[in-house]
Amino acid sequence: MATHPPPPRLIAVLRRLCLGSLIALGAVLPGAAQSQEVTIFAAASTTGALEDAARVFEQASGIRIRAVFAASSTLAKQVAFGAPADLYLSASSRWMDYLEERGRIAPETRVDLLGNRLVLVVPVDSPLKFTIGAGEPLVQALGDRRLAMGDPNHVPAGIYGKAALQTLGLWSQTAKRVAFASDVRAALALVDRGEAAAGLVYATDAAISARVRIAARFPPDSHPPITYPLAVVAHQARPEVLKFHRFLTGPEAGAVFRRHGFSRPGSEG
Repeated sequence: MATHPPPPRLIAVLRRLCLGSLIALGAVLPGAAQSQEVTIFAAASTTGALEDAARVFEQASGIRIRAVFAASSTLAKQVAFGAPADLYLSASSRWMDYLEERGRIAPETRVDLLGNRLVLVVPVDSPLKFTIGAGEPLVQALGDRRLAMGDPNHVPAGIYGKAALQTLGLWSQTAKRVAFASDVRAALALVDRGEAAAGLVYATDAAISARVRIAARFPPDSHPPITYPLAVVAHQARPEVLKFHRFLTGPEAGAVFRRHGFSRPGSEG
């Protein structure tokens, strides 16, 4: 007696039934479902430190961390328009305020997580010497080259840098010699590649490149305190998100951040 293969439509139905059964089974069997994931949007200057902290957390919790790094302003605007972030870590209170005013963070989760220092970096083999002080001739020290810094219209490091130069009476003479960058890491890269004579960056950024050296440190009172606020994005307070938030504010993550040169707010001096 001859046998005939089942019709293609029946095969497709059976496949869908089998797939549905596997999905349902995965929902009830431990470890069968995909691991949980938390997405954090974070300031570019936190890249190395946050990646290291996330690895420690992942190993201990089994929760996967997806980190997106860019300028704080860029990320804040993305969160404001509904980008899929669970947490936001800014290099400026200004951009956290921006989101809080728009109801885009859970205000009870907002905490000042980190502090930093503002420094002047130059290529490691540069002869440039400059003493931070009111009236010091920064333009003369630059020669015919440029100063790299984040765009002070929106990049926190640029905002702090402009404030420091204004306090010291140096902004008006320096402004036309500035190469504005999209974020602090881009400013560092210009100095790292020798495309700028000097750059205004955070101390933690200076520490990641062997091709730059710190030529001067700005007094903490020459600019607003450098503070990194952290908060959970509105309506994203899932258990795994809150767990990562607690970890970042705890001692274990604090030790990781200190190894990368960050401080707790108020202890930058």
